[in-house]
Amino acid sequence: MPTIQDAAREFLAQKRIAVAGVSRKGDAAANAIYRKLRAAGHEVFAVNPNADSVEGDTCFRSLSAIPGAVDAVVIATPRAAAEGLVRQCAANGVRRVWMHSSFGHGSVDEGAVRLAQELGLAVIPGSCPMMYCEPVDGFHRCLRWVLRVSGRQPAPLEQAGKGEPDGQ
Repeated sequence: MPTIQDAAREFLAQKRIAVAGVSRKGDAAANAIYRKLRAAGHEVFAVNPNADSVEGDTCFRSLSAIPGAVDAVVIATPRAAAEGLVRQCAANGVRRVWMHSSFGHGSVDEGAVRLAQELGLAVIPGSCPMMYCEPVDGFHRCLRWVLRVSGRQPAPLEQAGKGEPDGQ
């Protein structure tokens, strides 16, 4: 089983990442994640079914509206939207999902986590990409440490068939 650091490193090695849950107001955690990934050199795509533009960029109403393939998706929406986004990921060939949380459940929905596993997706069920995307700011570095020492770091779930001969 990979560690959260391994899973985060693999997730953040992807070039094209969609962030679902960005807000037109710019005050959502998703917006901060979007800006951080963009500043780190990722090609990021804002996803919000109710917005045309976010952070000065085109916003897509669904994952299928994004031109070209997306390598990974950060889900930073209300928990109720997570399962639908996992289904969109699978339908669009996205194999890596990170369900954001900072305090409390965040976007982590247990049904969506189970569905992601059933669909063969690699999923990080909790935590925040900003705790691992370099350079990590002091707040997120401290948060990462607190979660680690308190034993509250999420356990990433491997993609089905990964590491097994012939995908079996």
